[in-house]
Amino acid sequence: MRPRIAVIGAGAVGGYVGGHLARTGQDVTLIDPWPAHVEAIRAHGLELEGVTPEESCTVRVDAIHLTELQGFSRQRPVDIAIMAVKSYDTEWATTMIRQYLAEGGFVVSLQNCINEERIAALVGWGRTVGCIAALLAAELHAPGRIRRTVAKGGQEHTVFRLGEVHGRITRRVEELGAMIAAVDSVKVTRNLWGERWSKLCVNGMRNGLSAVTGLGGNNRERNDAARRFSIRLGGEAVRIGQALGYDLERIAKIEPERLARASEGDAAALEEVEAVLLASSNREERNDLQRPSMAQDIAKGRRTEIEFMNGFIVEQGVRVGRAAPAHQALVKAVKRVERGELAPSPDVIRDLLPA
Repeated sequence: MRPRIAVIGAGAVGGYVGGHLARTGQDVTLIDPWPAHVEAIRAHGLELEGVTPEESCTVRVDAIHLTELQGFSRQRPVDIAIMAVKSYDTEWATTMIRQYLAEGGFVVSLQNCINEERIAALVGWGRTVGCIAALLAAELHAPGRIRRTVAKGGQEHTVFRLGEVHGRITRRVEELGAMIAAVDSVKVTRNLWGERWSKLCVNGMRNGLSAVTGLGGNNRERNDAARRFSIRLGGEAVRIGQALGYDLERIAKIEPERLARASEGDAAALEEVEAVLLASSNREERNDLQRPSMAQDIAKGRRTEIEFMNGFIVEQGVRVGRAAPAHQALVKAVKRVERGELAPSPDVIRDLLPA
């Protein structure tokens, strides 16, 4: 019997992954709080777009509003619950789904930030799995319509990293990895925590900066001040991750130590890192529609995950005695933009930190 999969949060990433899992024949139910989105999926199917016509399809998939979840009590229990809500919604969403888990069911965190500990506090470490979308830029741009804005990874770049919290390779993560491989390339990793922190470094460099500047992916890298500030953010996060003992992976195709050195004034490292970032902004498969999730949140008037992203880096820096002034300044600026006290503009960068 196919495992029953519930995706909690059918937004850009959750909807994209859940939709493609359903497309390949998996038993998927999407659970979302936006009524218009749920109704559109029920009426017309979930429309998935990509950067090439071949990636576009319409998928018929079960979708329910979160208020209808109590109906699961009369149905087969959930084997795999994929958590794809914002980090600030993790606890209540985990509490909501845990009572419908099968005896061997587990929760997969498919989220931007590091939420495995929050999930494990509610369902137990043995029922907690991590999944990182290392490069999956997508946007829920209309009810029932999700658009991916970067090319598929394929053999060039492994998009998903899937792992157990204890670092061992288990049958369940291998089976889940085989399912996700139908969506895009996937690696079952023994280094979940290193992968998690490395992705947090990438998000910490990009998301909040796009939110306060209004610059999309390509234009953010091409802006000299934004690019230099993102390097500073990346270097601070790398040093904190190293102090925490994580085995860091490459960050936006950059070796962690080179990124840290670039942020600390090493001229050769800075030239190397800037060349990589500028090259990425000129790749044909990227486009100017790409907006990190936090920039999308600002544009839609929603709360951001800044406290769980850059704010978390600051908190972890305090734990190991390493300051993160760039991240701290960015958190304050994003909160001001959230409250409407500051308009997104590249000019904001000048006020984030002294030169």
